[in-house]
Amino acid sequence: MKLKLDENLGRRVQQPFRDHGHDTVTVADERLSSASDGTLIEACRREGRALVTLDLDFGNPLLFRPSEYTGIAVLRLPPKPSHADLLAAVRTLLGALAKGEISGKLWIVQPGRLREYQEPPSD
Repeated sequence: MKLKLDENLGRRVQQPFRDHGHDTVTVADERLSSASDGTLIEACRREGRALVTLDLDFGNPLLFRPSEYTGIAVLRLPPKPSHADLLAAVRTLLGALAKGEISGKLWIVQPGRLREYQEPPSD
């Protein structure tokens, strides 16, 4: 899977994704730091990459319709998270990527739990 890690994750968690065979780049790698959300998600679309982020705005399907993108994974961490909390959420995401396809979907990932947004059928 091709993934882009948002600047709020950076290189801290890049290696676990690579270790599982994912083609993973960071926003900093592509000089997109401080880019608007729209610019970032469009870069993901052009590159065919799913976005992995802590930015809760990407969890709003009214702003970012999942079916229009290669996938969006929003990591939800507890208040005052530790690095262990972050790694637990990453492990949960890695497990989900091994079992299913994120393309066109919004996944909300918490340590040990994944929720998938179900887009309503179009009329």
